[in-house]
Amino acid sequence: MRLRNIPIAKEVIAESGCVIKNYKEKKGKWKELFGNSHPLRIEVGMGKGQFIIEMARRNPNVNYIGIERYDSVLLRAIQKLERMEEKPENLRFLCMDARELPEVFEKGEIDRIYLNFSDPWPKDRHAKRRLTSREFLKRYEAIMEPGKYVEFKTDNVGLFDFSLEEIRAAGWVLEAVTYDLHHDEKLCAGNVMTEYEEKFSSQGNKICKLAAYYR
Repeated sequence: MRLRNIPIAKEVIAESGCVIKNYKEKKGKWKELFGNSHPLRIEVGMGKGQFIIEMARRNPNVNYIGIERYDSVLLRAIQKLERMEEKPENLRFLCMDARELPEVFEKGEIDRIYLNFSDPWPKDRHAKRRLTSREFLKRYEAIMEPGKYVEFKTDNVGLFDFSLEEIRAAGWVLEAVTYDLHHDEKLCAGNVMTEYEEKFSSQGNKICKLAAYYR
């Protein structure tokens, strides 16, 4: 899907205090930026920010970073945050490519990674670009300690099956798997929906979810 260019996006991002610039200089220093030693969790491909903003609001003792590659999409997350009367202090945004993750975060800095409704990259030659591919799992290992979770949600069953295969092939442990999240009482407890999740589930689509970690 081609994204519509929004001329003001770059200007708004440059002026926003919630977007961290020169982010590679923060590697190993994210606790200093937040001013505490709370766990740091990231959402890769946060879209318009509904999920990560709500997670930050609900969990003030956890620090969150929302990562979005496209400035026109990040703009919407900034606008959503700016409209809030009480903005969560434990949330920042980054405009970057997820392939840069090991250059931005030190080993063990990230406590959890959320992947929500990621681009399926349907062509086989683009499989390495999928955020649940073995290539990306290696990047996650570079910034997390063993036993820390990656959580993935999607309505795309083909992508979900691919993700299960990649996770097993990489030697990761699948802690939880469901093809129907909203009818899984245990996994749905405390579930925060993204914009896409609200849209797809309202159309009758089932939501798949997995949680996995490496040893």
